[in-house]
Amino acid sequence: MPEIKILNEADLRDSVRLDIEAVDCVERAFSLLAAGGVEMPPIMSMLIPPYHGEVDVKTAFVPGIDSYAIKMASGFFDNPKQGLPSASGLMVLFSARTGFVEALLLDNGYLTDVRTAAAGAVAARHLAPETARTACIVGAGAQARLQLQALCLVRPIEKAVFWARDITKAQAAAEEMAAALGIGVSAASDLEMSVREADVVITTTPSAEPLIRADWLRAGHHVTAMGSDQEHKLELEPACLAAADLYVPDSQSQTELLGELHHAISAGIVPAGRQFDELGDIVAGKAKGRTDAQQITICDLTGTGIQDTAIATFARERAEVAGAGTLFNA
Repeated sequence: MPEIKILNEADLRDSVRLDIEAVDCVERAFSLLAAGGVEMPPIMSMLIPPYHGEVDVKTAFVPGIDSYAIKMASGFFDNPKQGLPSASGLMVLFSARTGFVEALLLDNGYLTDVRTAAAGAVAARHLAPETARTACIVGAGAQARLQLQALCLVRPIEKAVFWARDITKAQAAAEEMAAALGIGVSAASDLEMSVREADVVITTTPSAEPLIRADWLRAGHHVTAMGSDQEHKLELEPACLAAADLYVPDSQSQTELLGELHHAISAGIVPAGRQFDELGDIVAGKAKGRTDAQQITICDLTGTGIQDTAIATFARERAEVAGAGTLFNA
């Protein structure tokens, strides 16, 4: 039987950082998705209502990649009250040739955080104005921080604000990221003003009610909404999609079921059956991204299995170079 590489969270944090190489890795995954031939089944989701929890299983086989990952991730949103992070999970890498397990990545959700933030950077790279200098981050958790860090990799951000229902959490996020990034970062209590004044708006919450209103959007805005990854979640008023000059899903088959598009169709804002160019189409040059500095663009990120296969294989390669991990003989 083949040996299995076991990588714990410390190994993976030492080997994989949110850097431009991680962004490029996820961008290549979107391009491969657009090229066709990818096997990516629907997300398996399970809610655990008594504990405000959810579990998702995602996977994808990608031609040309010798391994595929199955990712199991959870979000238990009352965990912070117990001093625990909301997200957890792990990834398992299998040989695409034999089906045998190759590696067990005990990341506790870290790789999901990195690939999600990297996808936000890919969206901004192709859809945000090149001159974007200001950002509004909606949310103040780990992903909110990472999204700002990722945005700064691809756009010259000089000033950012965090907004959260708990202003003390927004202040903590602002202080941490100001020190980490060396830019002006503050906490905001007025979400509408923060959105109106920003060039880029990124939503990172598990909200089940709209946070961003359509009449707050202005010419030149780019919005990345990445919190709506369950049927009941939404962060944008459905009319936002009608206000946009360009709406881009990561996977339309997913956003029709789970994302902001799902709610816009239900509200009659977008006709059922309308087809949109996906982020991968734009990355691959099969469709156009932002073509005008005055356009309003929205990217709807629900998280795809191909991102998980991409980041898991990337992490295994990085860990091998670093000599990290433990071999287990099954």
